[in-house]
Amino acid sequence: MEKKAPVFDIDDDEELSHGEHMLAGAMAGVLEHAIMHPVDTVKTRMQVYSGLLKSENQSAFRAARSIVEKEGVVRLWRGLPAVLVSAGPAHAVHFAAFEQFKQELRKVMGHQNPLATGAAGGLATMISEGIMVPLDVVKQRQQISSKKHARTISESVRYIYREHGLGAFYAGYRTSLLMAIPFTTVQYSVYEFAKGVILRRKGIGEQDFSAGSHCLAGAVAGGTASAVTTPLDVVKTRLQTQGEVGARRYRDLRHAMKTIYLEEGIRGLFRGVQPRVLFFTPAAAICWTTYELSKHTLGLYSEVVHTEDTISAPHT
Repeated sequence: MEKKAPVFDIDDDEELSHGEHMLAGAMAGVLEHAIMHPVDTVKTRMQVYSGLLKSENQSAFRAARSIVEKEGVVRLWRGLPAVLVSAGPAHAVHFAAFEQFKQELRKVMGHQNPLATGAAGGLATMISEGIMVPLDVVKQRQQISSKKHARTISESVRYIYREHGLGAFYAGYRTSLLMAIPFTTVQYSVYEFAKGVILRRKGIGEQDFSAGSHCLAGAVAGGTASAVTTPLDVVKTRLQTQGEVGARRYRDLRHAMKTIYLEEGIRGLFRGVQPRVLFFTPAAAICWTTYELSKHTLGLYSEVVHTEDTISAPHT
């Protein structure tokens, strides 16, 4: 009789330890941000400079071409070290917390309820944003500035602290939470729902890993969530970069939202929506596929180790 290969249930996350969830999350976060950073640079430039130059019709492609022509292709990766320093730890903490919250919420809301997954993602975001925001401020200032003080993480940190004080590192923290929590809640809910639909249509069990299914579900979730939360991302970016390149100053979130709307209209609040969707659609696909694959691999490895330990254990 042929022996079947062991199958790891990707939704039975109690099989994995907190450390394994952290490792899977860190791998997913670093890979996602490393690959997608150039698009994020274009999005940041469009949100900041559009407010200054009132450029109504600049597309993401034109913005990217302009950066490459004037500053070189390497400029698209400006700020990447700051992202990599924060993405690994932030995603590690985020996904470990997410899995714990998800297990508890599913006991109350039901195992197949996408809202349980979304709520767990929102709660985990409240924890991980405290790690991500300060270096996100550094990254965005490096992306838009050509000054010498923005070349390295340490130089940027010293300059921001000297010129704007400690509070500047959390200038957009409240906005980040107000944006990240609904963004993550929508993304995770849509991902869980889309994943279930796709797997059922393909006749694939929930316990099986399917790269194509997770990739497609992640893309749909990322694209949807990024589009509907663009206004808050614009406000967050303006708050975190104010004072740079002549950008105007805003008193707070409400003042920024009102000023952008009055001066630039509804289009101003959706500056960068194109590169934002272009960023988060593949980014979420990469992140979720990498995360699910990492969990799957770690689960299989744990099973092998457990089996070997069982076989090698002395029998009485």
